[in-house]
Amino acid sequence: MRAAPREWVAIVDFGAQYAQLIARRVREERVYCEIFPHDAAWENVLEREPSAYILTGGPRSVLEPDAPHLDARILRARKPILGICYGMQELAQACGGTVVPGVVREYGRSELIVDAAQSLLFLDVPGRSQVWMSHGDTVTALPRGFLKLAHTATCPVAACGDPESRRYGVQFHPEVRHTEHGRTILRNFLRKIAGLRELWEMSSFIDRAIEEIRGQVGTGRAICALSGGVDSAVAATLVARAIGDRLTCVFVDHGLLRAGEAHDVVAAFRDVLHLNLVAVDARERFLAALAGVEDPEEKRAIIGREFIAVFEEQAARIPGVEFLVQGTLYPDVIESKTPHSKSGAKIKTHHNVGGLPEHMNLRLVEPLRLLFKDEVRRLGRELGLPARIVNRQPFPGPGLAVRILGAVTPERLEVVRRADAIVREEIERDGVEAPWQYFAILTPLRSVGVMGDFRTYGNLVAVRAVTSDDGMTADWAHLPPALLQRIATRIVNEVPEVNRVVYDVTSKPPATIEWE
Repeated sequence: MRAAPREWVAIVDFGAQYAQLIARRVREERVYCEIFPHDAAWENVLEREPSAYILTGGPRSVLEPDAPHLDARILRARKPILGICYGMQELAQACGGTVVPGVVREYGRSELIVDAAQSLLFLDVPGRSQVWMSHGDTVTALPRGFLKLAHTATCPVAACGDPESRRYGVQFHPEVRHTEHGRTILRNFLRKIAGLRELWEMSSFIDRAIEEIRGQVGTGRAICALSGGVDSAVAATLVARAIGDRLTCVFVDHGLLRAGEAHDVVAAFRDVLHLNLVAVDARERFLAALAGVEDPEEKRAIIGREFIAVFEEQAARIPGVEFLVQGTLYPDVIESKTPHSKSGAKIKTHHNVGGLPEHMNLRLVEPLRLLFKDEVRRLGRELGLPARIVNRQPFPGPGLAVRILGAVTPERLEVVRRADAIVREEIERDGVEAPWQYFAILTPLRSVGVMGDFRTYGNLVAVRAVTSDDGMTADWAHLPPALLQRIATRIVNEVPEVNRVVYDVTSKPPATIEWE
């Protein structure tokens, strides 16, 4: 494995949902970082000499008897430390401070008042700004050498620090966009306090990933689960760079694709990317396996199982294949399980994460597992992929099965496929800035309507369009009313099974982007 850059940050994860978001913010500052669970084998990590540490938040209380704690060797390393939320409380307690249950818990936006404007942590940060809080416990007594740097109306110590030891803590979350000057605060820690330079580039990730892939695969052969989306395209290109023609891409038409998609995918990856591609028609197999299944988790599990079965069958036809390449991204992982903690909450099973069978004959290669979607797009551009592939909107591996609420049938697939094509055509034709994702959902609801003086009892279709940077959070896209009207009119006129269209105006959270 290629050695990490000389300057790098170790992120100590206490089970935070946003651990990887912290890593992403650090990488945006062009500083290399890696995430480690709080109970990692720190003797191995310390041998690599991290330049600084960031302690994440977490769902626990530092006051619980079995709460996760900071390894004492990190403190003895005498490197700069930034504790965030739980990380601040743990740092304060480990250094001799006092943490107590808060009288008033803070969740959501709060006004931060800076008490020490001269502190390096708050350079170029206004005296008052909005931050994002999520905590119950409170630091009431600071360790020796620490100074109070900021507070809120209900949190007397919202930030603290010891300039001499270069140990700092913030009770809020600087990594989320709701904190107005969070990036400045993180940048101040990395540059002004830890003294780290802008040394990490996406090209560095490519070099490192290729070496790791070669180390994992060795002289073996691999197949890649190619969906046609940017994730699998980038993963396939990266692995092809590493092992050449020992990679065979397998595209499975599971019958759950959008209109014209199977043809477009095969043409793009054979003719444009010149990858070794095998196309498998498995439409009847998947639809038979999904027959009568309505539960979304069961659908995802079935699709994951059938995918793996098809890939293993294809692999058996290629001598020497031992590995399966997938374009798994971090949001897939974090929503299925928290990757560095036993205490994370599952949101939903992704077909290529929690939907995999317990025992597989193929070993997984997932070179994008720690990246967000926007980072994968940047990586794709760095690898020279065409814009139409790099900028393609996300499409779930289970396909239209998760955009049909209830049972999946050929008839219902055709309804949602036609409605979805209209949504995409109208948004792309309108000239508005393309949302992060936009599609149609077929609901199990039916309602009364009137068409040509006749009573109808048709399906309800929902339209979903969201804006996002990374898929972890999203807001509903404020599409022009005239555009929404055209979409609804065309769907009702051109898809006779539908007589009502609604628009989803829910953000993520509390909703997810997909409905299932």
